[in-house]
Amino acid sequence: MKKRKETGLDFEVDKLTNSIENVKSGDSFPTEISLLTKADLKPLTKKNGWQFNWASEFKAPAREVYKLTITNNPGIIQGIISLEVKTDHVYMHLIESAPFNIGKSKTYLGVPGNLVAFACKLSFQRGGEGYVSFLSKTRLIEHYEKTLGAVHFGGRNMVITTEVALKLTNKYFK
Repeated sequence: MKKRKETGLDFEVDKLTNSIENVKSGDSFPTEISLLTKADLKPLTKKNGWQFNWASEFKAPAREVYKLTITNNPGIIQGIISLEVKTDHVYMHLIESAPFNIGKSKTYLGVPGNLVAFACKLSFQRGGEGYVSFLSKTRLIEHYEKTLGAVHFGGRNMVITTEVALKLTNKYFK
């Protein structure tokens, strides 16, 4: 099996919200995070504006792929995250906001923060004490330190510690 090359995560945290927030109205919408299903994969293509090959990620044996949706609107995926539960933490492989939640004309704020908070929550649930790690693109290291409170652990390695994970999970999951 071909070894995947880890290039580093390239998501920007636009705002830490209490769930996700409509850019125009400022209204907050409660969200749900659930496992991505095979049926969900069909529209998640480069042709539809998605950057990553989620079908390939979905098939990776050690990974769990989750989707973020607005409560009572499960048909529209707001963002996706690929995680691997390790013995002492959760590792974030990929994270992506839906194409309509990226750029100046995005619909909702808070999608990346919501997904990262979920990774922290999963880490608490699976015995990792909230610890989450990921590789960052070099230019975003400082951004993740400021917005998420992640710790730069050398090279491009980033870690979210228990204390920060608690803040994130308490913000998004009451």
